[in-house]
Amino acid sequence: MPLPNNGLITETNRQYYEGAQGFMADGSNYYTTSFNTDLVLVTNDPLDPDYFLNNFKVYTSATGYPGTFNEYTGTVTNTVTDVNKLFIPGLSTGTYVVIQLKTLDGGKYGNPLVPNSYAYGDTVEENYGSYSYISLNDVVNNFMVAYVGTGKLIGTVKRTDVIFHAKRSMQEFSYDTLKSVKSQELTIPPSLSVVLPQDYVNYVRMSWIDHGGVKHIIYPTNNLTISPYENPVQDNRGVPIQDNFEDNIDGTSITEERWRNNQGERLSFDYNNFVGDWYNGDMWLQSAWYGRRYGLDPQFANINGYFTMNEREGKISFSSDLVGKIIVLEYISDGLAYDLDARVPKLAEESMYAYILHAIISTRANSPEYLVQRLKQEKNAKLRNTKIRLSNIKLEEITQVLRGQSKWIKH
Repeated sequence: MPLPNNGLITETNRQYYEGAQGFMADGSNYYTTSFNTDLVLVTNDPLDPDYFLNNFKVYTSATGYPGTFNEYTGTVTNTVTDVNKLFIPGLSTGTYVVIQLKTLDGGKYGNPLVPNSYAYGDTVEENYGSYSYISLNDVVNNFMVAYVGTGKLIGTVKRTDVIFHAKRSMQEFSYDTLKSVKSQELTIPPSLSVVLPQDYVNYVRMSWIDHGGVKHIIYPTNNLTISPYENPVQDNRGVPIQDNFEDNIDGTSITEERWRNNQGERLSFDYNNFVGDWYNGDMWLQSAWYGRRYGLDPQFANINGYFTMNEREGKISFSSDLVGKIIVLEYISDGLAYDLDARVPKLAEESMYAYILHAIISTRANSPEYLVQRLKQEKNAKLRNTKIRLSNIKLEEITQVLRGQSKWIKH
């Protein structure tokens, strides 16, 4: 059984910030790294397209002085028992060896005359802040050690059962407890649609970014329009037409086409009485009006545009006034897109153990009801504590907001 995660920092400052670890060749040909990140070695051939899937590069130097390192393109292999232990044959004793994880700036060991020698990637940046998290795999290992065995609440349990309940807890926590909100910066193309992220579960917020970097909230269309899931072609009697395979022929959506051609400003005022406008930066400024706007519905008083979920195509569609704009999509993931490598905030670790413990006991036959209820209460109590911890409430920030409460608000 794997040992539980002891939570100790094993990386040096150089490993954490720079993503590099140095060695001195001693003739043994073996080099064991202590990064928090496992080394990924796909191929040794720089001409192979898969070479860029490696998450590290090896550099060597005879003197160790800055600017004297060159990328090592010889044979490098992982050992069978440890992916972080490299076998690098043929290096002379006393050679300086640096294993560089890929970083956004490429690190500092590449040759300036050979741009491709730099280790470009984001492996190092993905490790930043990792101490505040624990992997789902470590949660499972820790649970097996702490809660399963002779004299413990759970005598025996299959590891697969623990993994199942751990994944379920991760999903449930991700929806309203954990910090599983992700975001993507995208540009609205002429088609007015962007593809949903791979790990998308639900959206949190949609915003477009102006020239000053300020975000403007984009609202869903709600009752304004819809993206039909099916668009069957009909004959002159209104009956759907089938193809040679007896399936309905699907056409293009007239509703979506009309929405794409609609001008966003027409939704919030009577455009028949509109005289003219002029464009300034990211904002349409009305220059003249006849009469007034009567019966304006506040939910449609929006100049930031709209979006709608296109379930048929797996995309998000936007109103035509947003074409070409930069948007930021904030969305919820269930935290399991990368299986057991998913990260759990340490502030939620104890709550997850309580969830798994209750789930296992409550689904077993002949479990005493008093024990099930006790574990349920403990699970709920620890979940409340986790939500409070992760709410990240800061007294100074609350005070800053409350300073404005003494102002008169006019309606």
